[in-house]
Amino acid sequence: MNPLFRRRALLQAAAALAAPAALTARAQAKPTLRLAAVFSDKDIRAEMVRMLAKDVEAFCTVEPFLGGTLFKQGTELVALQRDNLELGNIAPQDITKQLPAWSILTSAYLFRDAQHLNAFFGSDAGAEMKQMAEDQLKVKILAPVFFGMRHVGLRSKKKVSSPADLAGVKLRMPAGDAWQMLGRSLGANPTPMAYAETYTGLQTGAVDGQDNPLPNVQNMKFYEVMSQVVLTSHLVAFDVLSMNLKAWNALGAAHQKSFQAAVDKAVAWSTAEHVKREAELAESFRRQGLEVYVPDVAAFRAFAQKAYLASDESRAWPKGMLERINAMK
Repeated sequence: MNPLFRRRALLQAAAALAAPAALTARAQAKPTLRLAAVFSDKDIRAEMVRMLAKDVEAFCTVEPFLGGTLFKQGTELVALQRDNLELGNIAPQDITKQLPAWSILTSAYLFRDAQHLNAFFGSDAGAEMKQMAEDQLKVKILAPVFFGMRHVGLRSKKKVSSPADLAGVKLRMPAGDAWQMLGRSLGANPTPMAYAETYTGLQTGAVDGQDNPLPNVQNMKFYEVMSQVVLTSHLVAFDVLSMNLKAWNALGAAHQKSFQAAVDKAVAWSTAEHVKREAELAESFRRQGLEVYVPDVAAFRAFAQKAYLASDESRAWPKGMLERINAMK
C-alpha cells in the first residue's frame, strides 16, 4: 500500500475510534448552572448556596453570582424564561407581575412563621401554586427560601403603635405593585428604592425607614442609620429558588431527584439559621442603642387584611386558597 494512503487510513481509523469516546465525554460533561441572587456573600443564604453546590458537584457545577452582579433585582425571572439563566432566587412579588394569582402569597400577615410557610409549600395547595407557575411561566419552583420576618426600621424616634403612626412615613420598598401594596397595607407611604441604595437613602433622609428581616438589617448595616426597629412581623419573608425548565429537564430523572434533595437540605439549614439569628439580633440591636419593641400587632394585622381584601389584587386570588392557608397548622 502506498505509504500516504496507509497513513491516511490509520488516521481515519483512529478518528473513528475516538469519535464515540468524544461523544461520551461530552455527554458526561458537567453542566454549569449559574445562580443569580440579590443577597450578599455574607448572607446566610450565600452559605446555603455553597452547601448546595458542594452536594451536587458530582453531576453539575453551581456558579453563584450574588449581590445582583449578574442580573439586577427583579430581572432574574425574565432571564430564566429567556434561557439566559439557569438558577434564580426569585421574589414572589416578581412572579405576581406575570401571574396575579400569586399575589395572595405576598400579602401581609398571611403566613404565621417559617413552619407555616413550609407546611403550605409541602401541601396540595402549595403544589397547585407551584404547578401554576411552571405551566404559565415555564420555570421550575424548587423551594421557598425563608429569610426572616419583615419588620419596620425607622430613622426617627417617634413611637409607633398602630398603622396611623406610619401615615406619611416614606418607607423604602422594592419596586413593583406587590411591594407598594405591602407598604400601603402598613399605613405608610411606600417609596421604591433598590436594595443596594437603601443605606444611603436612610442616611440622607431620602426615605424615613425600610422593612426587612433582622438578618438583612445586620448584613447591610442598616442599623447604623436607624434609631428603632418596630417588630411588626408583617410578612414572612421568602423567595423561591427557581430553575430554567430546559436546564432542569437536561439533568435527567436521577439527577433531578438528587438535586431536589440537595436543595431541600440546604434550604432547611438556612431556615433554621435565620430563625436562630433573628432572636439573637433583636437583643444585639438593643445593646447597640436601638429601640426594639412590639407594637399593636393586632391593629396592624386588621388594617392590612382589610386593605388587601378591598384591593384589586385579591380579585385574582384562587377561590378558597386563603381559607386553605389559614386552616393549615
